[in-house]
Amino acid sequence: MACMKLGSKADAFQRRGQAWFCTTGLPSDVTVEVEEMSFHLHKFPLISKSGILEKLIAEKTDDQEECIIKLHDVPGGPKAFELVARFCYGVKLELTASNVVCLRCAAEHLEMTEEIAEDNLISQTEVFFNQVVLRSWRDSIKALQTCDDVLSYAEDIHIVKRCIESLAVKACTDPNLFGWPMMEHSSRQSPGGSLLWNGISTGARLINSSSDWWYEDVSSLSFPLYKRLISVMESRNVREENIAGSLAHYAKKYLPGLGRRHSFSENNGRLASLALTNVLSDEEQKNLLEEIDKLLPGQKGVTSTKFLLGLLRTAMILKANPSCISNLERRIGMQLDQASLDDLLMPNFSYTMETLYNVECIQRILEHFLAMDQATGGASPLIDDEQLIGSPSLTPLTTVSKLIDGFLAEVAPDVNLKLPKFESLAAAVPEYARPLDDGLYRAIDIYLKAHPWLTDSEREQLCRLLDCQKLSLEACTHAAQNERLPLRVVVQVLFFEQLQLRTSIAGCFLVSENLDGSMPLRSGALPASGDAGGWATTVRENQVLKVGMDSMRLRVSELEKECSNMRQEIEKLGRGKSGWSSVSKFGFKIKSQMCSAQESSVNDQKSVTGKLGKQQQLKLTKHRKQLSIEE
Repeated sequence: MACMKLGSKADAFQRRGQAWFCTTGLPSDVTVEVEEMSFHLHKFPLISKSGILEKLIAEKTDDQEECIIKLHDVPGGPKAFELVARFCYGVKLELTASNVVCLRCAAEHLEMTEEIAEDNLISQTEVFFNQVVLRSWRDSIKALQTCDDVLSYAEDIHIVKRCIESLAVKACTDPNLFGWPMMEHSSRQSPGGSLLWNGISTGARLINSSSDWWYEDVSSLSFPLYKRLISVMESRNVREENIAGSLAHYAKKYLPGLGRRHSFSENNGRLASLALTNVLSDEEQKNLLEEIDKLLPGQKGVTSTKFLLGLLRTAMILKANPSCISNLERRIGMQLDQASLDDLLMPNFSYTMETLYNVECIQRILEHFLAMDQATGGASPLIDDEQLIGSPSLTPLTTVSKLIDGFLAEVAPDVNLKLPKFESLAAAVPEYARPLDDGLYRAIDIYLKAHPWLTDSEREQLCRLLDCQKLSLEACTHAAQNERLPLRVVVQVLFFEQLQLRTSIAGCFLVSENLDGSMPLRSGALPASGDAGGWATTVRENQVLKVGMDSMRLRVSELEKECSNMRQEIEKLGRGKSGWSSVSKFGFKIKSQMCSAQESSVNDQKSVTGKLGKQQQLKLTKHRKQLSIEE
């Protein structure tokens, strides 16, 4: 820290309890009381430097023999007046960034101007403040910190404004250009770039600073001064990402609730730093959080979604204003696609809510996201699935749908989660936002398992959210054997699974026909060596396709057996109740259609298999004829 030495005389001040004495050999003729401290001094050194003390001493001398001056409003209190007294006596004194503000304010209050004496305390402190303190980042931070003790006086002589302007300018500039000391590490640099110690090069190199080099320094300021500094930085067009990063750093330092979800080692470091500062009360933390929310930039993506969710969670703990909570939910909704599942799991902190996690809050955030998506020309429900998966503009919506499905799966085991609340959140995601319904199926299955007391009608209602055509083969296989699903859903799953198999078989046949028609054989000539190799490859591919068709045929036969067994069970149920007509309302007509479709698919496979065999025999006959002609 830079300093400036004043005076040349030896120290002649001694403290005895709550009193200071000047041991110059002459008896004291004036006593100055500053709060609880008494200063036994001499009149002449004081009146030669201060206009206020000159007036007060003149008044007391006329009225009383004993001269006692009471100064209870001196900026900086007894510590500042002690330095003023030393300056008046010409005793050695050091001006630093830690005491220059208090001395400057005390000198202004005591009228220590150039009219009273040349090179008086006002001019001396001004020179040091302007030429030394304001040119250094660290000294400017230190001086601004001391302004809290004499804020009103410092505001009157524009010390606070000058410090903030100086810091704002430096924050906009790369500190490596000027070698400003940062993070309480003063350094000197040689022309070659190495650090200097007592003028000797140490060989160590300065580390290039990033754009967040000033976050920790400014976080040591009180919030009123920090708020003013951020406002000036915004007016000077400091990047919004840096403003948001600094606000997040400040909040994490003074809001312990933001660090409760971090690792143990991170918490230890944060608690150690908090031990050096005054821990804020709950009311002060709430006020700080609400102010930070107002200062955060409103542009999407500037502030981390993880930080915003942590801020929202802390706001609920501290019971912040509803407007603050609503604003944070809106901010998160704007960039919900950047959130993680772990951060969305916010516990309920209200005794009126029975659920473990705050599902209503997540639904409100989702509604904000969907409203913004529609306002910015979001996805249309008429878009095909292939376009949906490949379109870059739909990526955030698809990401959010997966995120909500994952959240539903996490909250589904909660036995206190009511069906309407679960169903409402699941239905809030548009159907076209889900390329696959596997995530939704998993969440519904977990919910049915955790809530076995649901009635059949409630199960039917919940499963209507599923689109069986958008289930993968793995999900279809699991759903076909899931006893928790309603029978209607199982039938639909089997039906669409059969359709997928038929489509796959048809695709295999189409590939086989294309391969057969693509062989360029010349009539009456033997195929070249390369063509012969291609013919052998085609034969092998046909054999592979035949094996695949055999496996599909086995799968279809298994489905036929399952279908016949289910038909027998349905007929038994129909005889015991009201016949087949009473059961058809559950969707069993689809089952009969599925079975007939399976039978037709098997017949199609047999005919196509025979056709494929005949084609292979014809090709082999042609190949033999060509070999005989060559001989």
